[in-house]
Amino acid sequence: MMNRIEKDNNTAGCTMTVSVNGTETLDIALSGSCTIMEALPSYKDLEPYFTGASKIRTVHLNTAGLEKWDSSLLIFLAKVMKQCTLSGIPVDMEGLDKGLQNMLTLAVTASGKEGIREERKESFFHRVGHSVHMRAEAVTDAVRFIGEISIAFMNMLAGKAGVRLKDFIFLVEECGVRALPIVVLISTLVGLILAFVGAVQLRMFGAQIYVADLVGIGIVREMGAIMAGIIMAGRTGAAYAAHIGTMEVNEEIDALKTLGISPVEFLVLPRVLALSLMMPLLCIYADIMGVFGGMIVGTMMLDLDPMEYYNQTLEAVSLNDLWIGLFMSVVFGVLIALSGCYRGLKCKRSALAVGQAATSAVVTGIVSIVVATAVITVICDILGI
Repeated sequence: MMNRIEKDNNTAGCTMTVSVNGTETLDIALSGSCTIMEALPSYKDLEPYFTGASKIRTVHLNTAGLEKWDSSLLIFLAKVMKQCTLSGIPVDMEGLDKGLQNMLTLAVTASGKEGIREERKESFFHRVGHSVHMRAEAVTDAVRFIGEISIAFMNMLAGKAGVRLKDFIFLVEECGVRALPIVVLISTLVGLILAFVGAVQLRMFGAQIYVADLVGIGIVREMGAIMAGIIMAGRTGAAYAAHIGTMEVNEEIDALKTLGISPVEFLVLPRVLALSLMMPLLCIYADIMGVFGGMIVGTMMLDLDPMEYYNQTLEAVSLNDLWIGLFMSVVFGVLIALSGCYRGLKCKRSALAVGQAATSAVVTGIVSIVVATAVITVICDILGI
């Protein structure tokens, strides 16, 4: 004998009839208008049928009485099917509209894949292997990029590179003249700080005059080039990455490739040359202003004569110190330009990726400057320079 329990949930435009027969089948019938403009039946009315005490073994869905429906009905039925999946109850969708069946199957399948992806845990060895693989690919890409820029430079020497003089002059102005005020300001402050720190210690021994030696050698040999490099990494390196990254987002890089124009020759090479040319000049300005900052502290705090300070600086600083600083500045210019352009070319096509590329360019440039400084210093020590 069949036992039948019926429950109607009536709303303004949608009616849900829930019944359970003796074969432990839950019948859910929907009729009327199930749209977002109408109040849908409450899903909470179905929750008791999915509890542990329930004996439901099959769920049958029927929408034969529906006049119209939209995505709100799809969301309601997706919740029902998700609960059935969690409870291990099969669902019979033969009573659904064909289009509704297809959309519901697609929604449940996509949700199931997402859940599996979230629950899946990667092993330690998988994470390590993936990390090593990504690092190896990054190194390979960097080496390939350096090879491409080297080929572009050789093509330029042979007169085959597509570098426009107008673009080169604009880049020289951008990374040279316009960067001069900030370089002068920071270098002066660094000279002041370095001289003040030295004065506090040297004054204890009555050796105030050697502040000129400390500031002169420190600024001319390394600090001038390093400070100029760090400033340009944050200013110009980030600008290169953001500019080229935006071109990548707007598919302008693809347009250049379609026209047969090498992005490395057209975009990267002029920037590397411009920054490499301007860095030694900025380094000289940084050296002068750094020494001037030290002179301010020496004359105002230590009561040294300006000419005495100047002559002591000339005796302390050798021509080798100047050449080492200029050489380091050229190296820094190449590294900063390469870092900015490389991160820009590797930028993904989204607004967020442009910001990430600029940040990565600054970090890469500063780390490259520190590493290059350490290497050059060790080499100079070995050679006795």
